[in-house]
Amino acid sequence: MRLQQGENLDIMTMPIETTTKKLARKKAPVAKKKMIGRDVSWLAFNARVLQEAADKTVPLYERIRFLGIFSNNLDEFFRVRVATLRRMLSFGKSAKMHLEENPGKIIDSIQTIVMEQQREFDRVWKDIAQELEAQHIFLRTEKQLNREQQKFVLNYFNEQVRTNIIPLMIESIQQFPFLRDKSIYLAVVLARADNSISQKFALIEIPTSVLPRFIILPSKPGEHDIMLLEDVVRFCLPNIFSYFGFDKFSSHIIKVTRDAELDIDNDIATSIIHQIEKGLKDRRKGKPVRFVYDKDIDPLLLEYLIRRLGLSGKDNLIPGARIHNFKDFMDFPESIFPPHSHRKSFIHPLFQNATSVMHVVQRQDVMLHFPYHSFDTIIDLLREAAIDPNVSSIKITAYRLAKNSKIINALINAVRNGKQVTIVLELRARFDEAANLDWKSRLEEEGVKVLLGVPGMKVHAKLCVIKKRIGNKTIQCGFVSTGNLNERTARVYGDHCLLTANRAIMADINKVFAYLENGHHDIKLLENCKTLPVSPFNMRNTFLRLIDREIKNARNKKKASIIIKMNSLSDAVLISKLYDAAKAGVDIKMVIRGICCAYTENKKWKKQIHAVSIVDEYLEHARVFIFHHGGQEKVYIASCDWMIRNLDHRVEAAAPITDLAIRKEIIDIMKIQLSGNVKARVLDNEQRNEYYREGDKKIRSQVEILKYLHEKQYQ
Repeated sequence: MRLQQGENLDIMTMPIETTTKKLARKKAPVAKKKMIGRDVSWLAFNARVLQEAADKTVPLYERIRFLGIFSNNLDEFFRVRVATLRRMLSFGKSAKMHLEENPGKIIDSIQTIVMEQQREFDRVWKDIAQELEAQHIFLRTEKQLNREQQKFVLNYFNEQVRTNIIPLMIESIQQFPFLRDKSIYLAVVLARADNSISQKFALIEIPTSVLPRFIILPSKPGEHDIMLLEDVVRFCLPNIFSYFGFDKFSSHIIKVTRDAELDIDNDIATSIIHQIEKGLKDRRKGKPVRFVYDKDIDPLLLEYLIRRLGLSGKDNLIPGARIHNFKDFMDFPESIFPPHSHRKSFIHPLFQNATSVMHVVQRQDVMLHFPYHSFDTIIDLLREAAIDPNVSSIKITAYRLAKNSKIINALINAVRNGKQVTIVLELRARFDEAANLDWKSRLEEEGVKVLLGVPGMKVHAKLCVIKKRIGNKTIQCGFVSTGNLNERTARVYGDHCLLTANRAIMADINKVFAYLENGHHDIKLLENCKTLPVSPFNMRNTFLRLIDREIKNARNKKKASIIIKMNSLSDAVLISKLYDAAKAGVDIKMVIRGICCAYTENKKWKKQIHAVSIVDEYLEHARVFIFHHGGQEKVYIASCDWMIRNLDHRVEAAAPITDLAIRKEIIDIMKIQLSGNVKARVLDNEQRNEYYREGDKKIRSQVEILKYLHEKQYQ
């Protein structure tokens, strides 16, 4: 499971300025019923990640990775969510966040919860460190090296590290240097044992962006000694500062987390690319929103740093242990652990012996379930389209792409083979902006038509349409997906992708692309969509009508049920409608991975809401909506969560599942997830994260889904 690869938590509304302008044009409906605070709910989700790190039934290597994921999540939470809350403070008492109290109270609550979670994190890491030692894996500090290791470390420093560091004598610098986000710094006190020289302070940025954080040392047979890069620098401090005459050093790691918002406005006279580039530069100098430091740091040095950074008690000063930036532990050396088998993806049976992906899709709809099914089928589809002489055009959306994207390679090859290729590239995919700018340049150089989306909105829909011309007949096929076109994350993100040649779906996908290609982005172009619910046009209203149908049936003593799966649930209007449904007696079951602002228990309801969160080896990323609909189930997959930003400020798409076999497949998978009692946590009103343990048989839903798909027979 990897939350860090392009996922970025999905915890933010749009920048304040943009949101204000959008709401001036179109106000979302208002619901006044009580909800759970979004930040509290998100922190409860990250606590579930920490639970996985604490779970001794999880392989040790995976537990270390979960610590890294927890740390990375928290970093992004502070960069984005806390940063926005702090900027909201400047608006005064009138400023309020969606579903929230005033920003100051929220920040105080965050500080309290984060400090409590940090104590649990430290406990879990201490426990893991002991287990590492039991497996003869040791993290060595600069004071624990034998002679052979000392020689190795000194050589490594001289050959690899020395040219990548520049010590800063911070007391002699008039303007304090900007400490970069995502970096760790060694804060050093320089002194002489005989006090003949006044002590000085220095900072050294640890070059983890160019060198590995973990260095495997020469070790005894049967043992593995590992050293952190900052401890290599610590060991060599006498070499670094020898010409100053100091012989006594104390050093501690510090880290600053900065505001990551781009604050892109809707000034159409300014190139969006220029705004993105400017925003990326500004991000590097964003205001500090968190300062983390080794609790054993020299008090005078700490006081000096706080003063020079312009921090205060409101700036989330967080004392920690010796090691920071645990996000790097997601890349802890795997080779030193005994081999362990990962669940492996497989080619969907309908494609295993097929000579053409498109021929299969033209005959019948096929649902791919990642990461159980291989993502290679999507790449094969685009490669086939790139060389098929009958294919005339490919249109596709892209939100987050793999570093060496095979998707991009296929699209470039299609252009070289004379196809018209259009890609909607979302430049504002948070933390992927720079990478997407690079992709834009490369694609345009190759002749791909690159669209940059809609001003003031992100294009988050996952759509593709391929057109073939055979004689006088046009044939279309493509897909609607819940996940990104990223072959790397598809190995660990749980998503659904509908491959289809359904004419109604293809017609609506073409209408969405017409909207995106239209220079004026006329919303009326989306009004013509008859099959796909789309944001920002009718997504929310579609689901409101479907819930109302279930409420009506429940009130008429008919069977009524709703099954929902998504990443985040915070839209007040839809939550309020779910409350109405529960009050009417609709059977509601939910699988919500992250934020869940809905209460699930109320004495006034005829039926309580059953809601769980599944955190396991794979990241549950899919969005699924199932409505009983009088026995004629309505089943949808979608790219969007039920959040204001997805429903009102993004281009999103949902697809109805019309194939009866696939519909049953989706329903079966959701039943497996709802019966899971190993990795599911109950989402109660208090967000306590208690494990769901009902049932006599242990059911680990991700394992059971893999088994179900392996055994499924297809015609």
